[in-house]
Amino acid sequence: MADRVERLTNLLAVLLETRTGLSLRQIAVALDGQYPEDEKARRQAFERDKAALREIGVPIETEVHTGDRLAGQTRYRIDRANYELDLDLAPDEMRALQVAVATVRTESGVGHDALLKLGGGGVVDRPPVSTVLPDRPELPLIRSAVAARATIAFSYRGEQRTVEPWGVLLRGGFWYLVGFDRLRAAKRTFRIDRIDGGIDVDEPGAFERPPDFDPRSAFPADPKQIGHAVDDAVEATVRIAPVRARATERELGADRVVERHADGTIDVRVPATNLDAFRSWVLGMVDQAVVLDPPEVREFMIDWLRGVISVRDGGVAT
Repeated sequence: MADRVERLTNLLAVLLETRTGLSLRQIAVALDGQYPEDEKARRQAFERDKAALREIGVPIETEVHTGDRLAGQTRYRIDRANYELDLDLAPDEMRALQVAVATVRTESGVGHDALLKLGGGGVVDRPPVSTVLPDRPELPLIRSAVAARATIAFSYRGEQRTVEPWGVLLRGGFWYLVGFDRLRAAKRTFRIDRIDGGIDVDEPGAFERPPDFDPRSAFPADPKQIGHAVDDAVEATVRIAPVRARATERELGADRVVERHADGTIDVRVPATNLDAFRSWVLGMVDQAVVLDPPEVREFMIDWLRGVISVRDGGVAT
């Protein structure tokens, strides 16, 4: 169900962003493997999604090309002018759409504004939020680059990246870019909200995405490794107190234990490429874990904790 919500959301966004319309093949590429590879199955899934959006009043327009090499090809788009007008829904349709908007929260005011336009400002029995859809300004540019097979350049964690964008994924409330980093000659996964500054897009048709690429299996199993490949991943040594030692060894595996101490304390090697994910893991140990090395990772944790203390004490770090 979550995959269907993501796909419908992505389809809506893609059709809103295009000005000239997209073919089903271009839509499938832009949605990074969220539609089946088999042409018949893809068409059936798309028709179901198109019908679902139209049922709630989304005006998906179709255009058939004539008189050129693309003659007979059908393209799809959403005219923003029509989409933003009154949808003239029946009361039960209005309520269904209000519930859908109310249960999907975006990080911008779009959802709230849409709910007000649909007469939802006075809804008292607001259902709990079931899906979080982050709103990132980089998404239209990245999606366009994916569809056009254009390389993109950006700064990530202070390093310049030139990437062949293979696909975009929504996972755990965050958008991720999966692609091939040309400077490092390996596949990488990047959290889009961690991109520093702007994104430069090169000419279209600069690369071919691997035919066997599946963004769902390409996503790192360990979030602490996002942003790098295994061969250049950063690892940290963390000392775990006896009370958490056994559970930590079960979680990471015995091969991650690099030293065992007489009092039951163990030292483990933990992926620390994604510093935010690593920090969350360490903080989950409360006071039962100490980062030993490398120095830059240890300093990262110390600086972050000092910042927290500074805010708590009114801006005076101790």
